[in-house]
Parts: sequence; structure tokens; C-alpha cells
Amino acid sequence: MLFGQNRIKFYSLALISLFFIACSEEKNKYVTFLTPEGGSTINLGQSFKAKLDLDDVTNLDSIVYFIDTVKVAANTNANEVEINTGGFVLGNHVLMAKVFKNGNHEEITTNIIILAASAPKEYAFKLIKSYPHDAAAYVQGLEYHNGYLYESTGQRGQSSLRKVEVESGKVVQKIDVPEQYFAEGLTKVGNKLIQLTYQESVGFVYDFNSFKKVLEFSYPSNREGWGLCFDGEKLYNSDGSSTIYILDKNTYQTIGSIEVYDHRGQVNLLNELEYIDGKIYANIYDLTGPYANKIVVINPNTGAVESTINLIGLHPLQDRALDTDYILNGIAYNKNTKRLYVTGKYWPKLFEIEISIP
Repeated sequence: MLFGQNRIKFYSLALISLFFIACSEEKNKYVTFLTPEGGSTINLGQSFKAKLDLDDVTNLDSIVYFIDTVKVAANTNANEVEINTGGFVLGNHVLMAKVFKNGNHEEITTNIIILAASAPKEYAFKLIKSYPHDAAAYVQGLEYHNGYLYESTGQRGQSSLRKVEVESGKVVQKIDVPEQYFAEGLTKVGNKLIQLTYQESVGFVYDFNSFKKVLEFSYPSNREGWGLCFDGEKLYNSDGSSTIYILDKNTYQTIGSIEVYDHRGQVNLLNELEYIDGKIYANIYDLTGPYANKIVVINPNTGAVESTINLIGLHPLQDRALDTDYILNGIAYNKNTKRLYVTGKYWPKLFEIEISIP
């Protein structure tokens, strides 16, 4: 039994508990979305239903819905609304509802993931010609200009920048990268060549003709350097994830990013990049996934993988060691012929191909 002060203390605690429960219930009347569930995936351009768990609609003024900061719907009641995803980039987005009531408002949030509108189209290739290539070159970056290939090769103690004759595979100009660096992606910007490094968080800028290093720049220490390409205005940089970072062409600092998705989800392991006719072409650092031995073609405005180029059989797996050291890597574009040059890490050949579009 409870007596005296103990009984008073018991009833006081009970009343306090009831008070907080009541306050909690009042506060949590509309704290969640009934639909969509958090993390729901929606294909770009499709619509979805949004509805709040709103028990008390007394004195409700309106509910306004936002994807990130963009207003997408509004209602003067608690009925569900239809929201279209057209015009948004792919990836994770905040879905927010502002509930206006009695002169005040409360914000309720969840998240949705916007995927590509449809499965990518798949294109085959036509082999035009194969050329000899240095099988000791661990190709990380590849560029074509005026009849020559410019290569960035990797591995610490073996990294280099090279100018290579297409027909013969002869290296006609070369500088070695200091042995503490693992060289990665490469692209041409005006009269300069820009080269990334793997885990050293530093990039090099060279004079295009002399290969003299004119500048070093840094990028975030938590980001690796993989692929690099240039669209004439901006640089695009992959780091082995599903993100492509946008860099300023003069300062080489990050000014934005793209999240790359297909119709199923994130597309990871993005590697060497090439910008061709408004699209980003990317190798995938993978021998077993759905994009192994394929080039993915990405829309830089949305992040969608719109198509793939199936290069399975170009350099058969049985002809190389079955690990990622011998993976497809290296995309260069000849604007005059509209053809690609492709190779891989330690591949003994360079291939000139055309894309076969049905």
C-alpha cells in the first residue's frame, strides 16, 4: 500500500505522465506522411500520391508541398494530392509539407528517390580497326587530339603522362609522375592537360605541348580522383561512386554534382569519363555487375543512364586476367570521324569502333 507522501508522489507522477502523453499526442497529430513511405522510389516523370497523417483538420488553412525547395502542390484540405516528378534531377530528394493552421505552420518531411524514367537503350559496336598498345600501361585517362592519344597511366612508381601515335602505339612524348602519386583521369582544357591522382587529393596542370607542369591544385581529402572530362565550360570528375562532381575550369574547385541513376537505382563505380555531343560516357570499374564491359551514357542534366554500349567480346575475358587490373578503361573521341578509341588497363591493343544504333 501507498501512504502519505508516497501516495502524493505517485499521483503527482501519474498526472505529469498523463500531461506529457497528452502534449505528445497533440504535438504528433500530423508528424508523418501516410504516403509516400520514406525512401520510396519513383521514376522520373511519373506522378505519386502524397497524403498526411492528419487527425485534426479543425481550422486547417492549407497544406503546401515541396520537393526540396520547389513548390509542387497545395490543398486547402487534408485530401491526398498528386505530384509529378518531371523536371527534377535524379537521386534523393526531401519531400516537405507545410501545414498552415490557426495562423501558424508546421513542417513535415520525408524523402523520395527519383530514378531514371526507363531502362537504358543498349547499343552494339562495329570494330573499325585495332592498333598495338603498350600492355604495361595501366590506363586511367585517355584523350584524342590531332592524330595522337594522350594517356594518363597509373600505379605508384609507374604513373606517367604520355603522347602516343595511334597507328603504331609508339610513345613519342612522356613524363613520369613522381612515385608517391597514383595518376588517374586526364582531360584537355585549352592549351593545358589536367591530370588527377587517386588518393593524394592533388591534381596537376601541364602545358599541352611541352608537358611542363605549370600548376598543382587540391580537392577534398575525403574524395578520390578517378575520371575527368571537359564539356567546353565545366569539368566533370568521378570518384568511383555514383556521384560526378562538377569543377570550375579555371580554379578546379567543386561547383556542383550529379547523382547517376538508372531505372533500378544508383550506378556506382564510375571511372574514366569522356564528354561527347552533350552526354557523359563512362567506364564502370566492375567485371561482374550489369554494366561490366559496357560504357554507360549519362545525361548530365538529370544524371540518368540513357544508354549503354556493349563492348563484351571486344577483348574477351579469357584473354585477360580475371581481376579488375585488366578491366575496360579508356574512352577517347575523334570528332572528325565520329568514332571512339577504347582500351583497358594493361590491354595490348587499342580499338577504334563505331556505335551501332538500331
